Amino acid sequence: MSQVSNSSPPKENTRGRVLFASMIGTTVEFFDFYAYATASVLVFPVLFFPNASTINAILSSFAIFGVAFLARPLGSIVFGHYGDKLGRKGTLVASLLTMGIATFLIGFLPPASGSWVILAPTALVLLRFAQGLALGGEWSGAALLATENAPKNRRAVYGTFPQLGAPVGFILANLMFVVLQTQLTDEAFMDWGWRVPFWFSLVMVIIGLWVRLTLVESNSFQKVIAQKKVVKSPIKVTMQKHWRPVVAGTFIMFATYVLFYLMTSFTLTYGTAPATEEQARAAAEAAGKTFDPAGFVPGLGIDRPEFLTMLIIGVVFFGIFTVVSGPLAEKYGRRKFLIYVSIAILIFGLAWTLFFGPGKGAAMAGLIVGFTLMGLTFGPMAAYLPELFPSNVRYTGSAVAYNLSSVLGAAPASFVAIALWNAGAGSTLGVGIYLAAGAVATLIALFLTRDTSDIDMENFVE
Repeated sequence: MSQVSNSSPPKENTRGRVLFASMIGTTVEFFDFYAYATASVLVFPVLFFPNASTINAILSSFAIFGVAFLARPLGSIVFGHYGDKLGRKGTLVASLLTMGIATFLIGFLPPASGSWVILAPTALVLLRFAQGLALGGEWSGAALLATENAPKNRRAVYGTFPQLGAPVGFILANLMFVVLQTQLTDEAFMDWGWRVPFWFSLVMVIIGLWVRLTLVESNSFQKVIAQKKVVKSPIKVTMQKHWRPVVAGTFIMFATYVLFYLMTSFTLTYGTAPATEEQARAAAEAAGKTFDPAGFVPGLGIDRPEFLTMLIIGVVFFGIFTVVSGPLAEKYGRRKFLIYVSIAILIFGLAWTLFFGPGKGAAMAGLIVGFTLMGLTFGPMAAYLPELFPSNVRYTGSAVAYNLSSVLGAAPASFVAIALWNAGAGSTLGVGIYLAAGAVATLIALFLTRDTSDIDMENFVE
């Protein structure tokens, strides 16, 4: 990582280079992240927890899934430190390499048997931690890349491009799993097929690195250097002088995180869980386990490839409305627009059982509604959170707020939702109330926070 270069790179980033580089990097990062999320439902409970009951294997898999969220605040501090001291470009390259290498290595882990009965899950935890560390620094850097290079009245629009990495990465990862599951036998998929998306990530990392290495630093960071405003300890300054926007940003993102992980990880578990005891008994026998009627919790009983296809359709709406959210956030202001969307999320949470309970058609409608709201709430965040902080601590401040929210909102979401579903003996009422409570927390934060649409990001330095 280095400060501003005086040699061959162009003096300014072109619009096309900025938008593509901000999107391709987050696409790679989220592809890797979602490949793990999908495997944590479809493969890892059987592969790494063969001796646990079905529900305990799923909960153990999601517990490791949550390890990454615990690593993300540390990643935000580490990568934020270098992003605010040495520059955005090199930090973004480092985060991409970290994620790519960890994901690639997951594809080589053996099943938890023999001498690997403890080593395999342990290695998975360590690699999952590395994924979280990388994602903790990736999002903020990509958001700054887009918004610090955007015209003042187009920041929310530019900011939707790194946000598009989430739905695009999700679609790519899950399409690969759908194709592999439908084209391979169950034995081949469980043996080596699930590994292909993790190996494929290396190709995407190479593309992402090539694009990002062509960038130069934004004017905002160049002004920080020119004015000698680089701070010695960005995290110390952030927490001493800017802790209020950190807290506000954390809860502004809260409902977004809860919504997303309920719509992806939880619905995949719920949607593909057996609907009857007969289906559950057959699934347990196929996995070589003893069926325990006392532990049976009914789901929708939809085949995994079919439900993954339903998820992909829903995520298309996520992508579309991520793009739609940018102009709307410019027109109405970030704060007012997000208040409207958060109220809609609250209503959706209260109506949750109308969608996830009756059957396949209602579930498809629920996925479309939920992912539409996800796009509308997620899109403006790449502009709103960075605008809360001055240039010399912007990387650290926005990263810490974003990733603290991941600990509070995302990390427990799937685990808590499954526990509520289990406690409700198949009812998803508690899951909907959980989402509604998350929306209330975000609404409180928005009511206590100012709008940032008119902030001059380039000259906002302290």
